[in-house]
Amino acid sequence: MELTYEFTLKATLDVVSIGPGPFGDRTIFEVTGGEVTGERLSGNVRPGGADWLLAAPDGYGRLDVRGTFTTDDGAHVYFQYFGVIEYTEAAEAAVAGERASDYHEHYFRTAPRLESGDPRYSWVNQTLFVGEGRVHPAEPGPTVEYRVYRVS
Repeated sequence: MELTYEFTLKATLDVVSIGPGPFGDRTIFEVTGGEVTGERLSGNVRPGGADWLLAAPDGYGRLDVRGTFTTDDGAHVYFQYFGVIEYTEAAEAAVAGERASDYHEHYFRTAPRLESGDPRYSWVNQTLFVGEGRVHPAEPGPTVEYRVYRVS
């Protein structure tokens, strides 16, 4: 099994804090835009997706993300992933707007599933992907960045 770099996804976010509840501390990170850059996939992340993040007392957040991007040649690609982020000092500083985190500074892993009805991108429907993330502070909200790899 090998991992091959496929693309980078950056999404700008608006933060909606729901607060502590019976299952943990819920925060919704609404997607306001972004970009996908890669050799085979590139385009713009569409507004309207979100991450319904649940932070648990164990110091980890569980991601539940859905979104869409439009490729530079007009195809639409849906993405969905679950993942885990470790709330290290670097991750907390990034979310607080103090500095960016880097990939090696915390466990931030995802398992994206991509779907497209466009025949040019039908290969994404039969491909397994994994990703690693980091967070950048920005105004008005943070930006999340993922390096996504194809499993072959």
